[in-house]
Amino acid sequence: MSKNFKATVLERAVGRKLKAWRDGCDLSLAEAGVRVGFSAAKLSLMENAMQPSAPLDIMALGYVYKIPTPAWQHVVHQAHHAETLRHTRSRENQIFDPAEDFPLLLAEAALLRTFTTDGVPSIFQLTDYTAAKAHRDNPLNAAAVARLQETWASRAAVEDPIKVEAVFPEAVLHQVVGGQRLLKAQLLHLMEVSALPDVSLRVVRHSAGAYPAMGCPFTWLSFSHHQHDDVVYMETFLRSDYFESSDQLKEVASRFSALWALALDESASLELIAEAAAI
Repeated sequence: MSKNFKATVLERAVGRKLKAWRDGCDLSLAEAGVRVGFSAAKLSLMENAMQPSAPLDIMALGYVYKIPTPAWQHVVHQAHHAETLRHTRSRENQIFDPAEDFPLLLAEAALLRTFTTDGVPSIFQLTDYTAAKAHRDNPLNAAAVARLQETWASRAAVEDPIKVEAVFPEAVLHQVVGGQRLLKAQLLHLMEVSALPDVSLRVVRHSAGAYPAMGCPFTWLSFSHHQHDDVVYMETFLRSDYFESSDQLKEVASRFSALWALALDESASLELIAEAAAI
């Protein structure tokens, strides 16, 4: 066992699967080890993800435990993938950082659909509002938001605007970011941008109760070239990711459609924003 080995979550899941196989056969570590030709110690290390599980070893266990071939083949595939993840996870951000790339991708988009939960959509934030959020969270985020805003503004300046459909919960209108005066200025700015022909804003009322994608903000980009499929961007304070598979996009499209239908229409949303700004 290498002291430098650090199991990925997937490797730990593989270990649990191996244990579940053995438990299903009602075998002790010693009994299973005898049957497969491993020491009980090695089998314990594999099940507890204290060392990598080699594909041949998993195959042998699948045979001894009489696991259906597709099932053990799936676990072998997981072990292969887990090893790749372990070797690449420390270099992942050096290869490609979605947070740096996103403003450039946005510049190519024809339609931006976004759902935010903890603040005004980034491209519509005032500089001070962004700075106030970043001060409490991540100072580097202010620069990232500024790049997004510049991208949106530059597209509008050349008469090639990005169409924007944004949804956010009513709580955003009352989250006092940077003080009451700044919040009021931000809400007035939202009212201004909502008048633009390519911008649609909708608010989900408190009374709507639970809603799709609750607590999971995302941005969904669509492009004019048929060679370029839609892309979904999500980020936390730890990392950012792109999601591009058809299944993932279907899930996002379903949730955004449900949010859009649940929210107030643009006119009623504007009235709600105006009411909040008047406080």
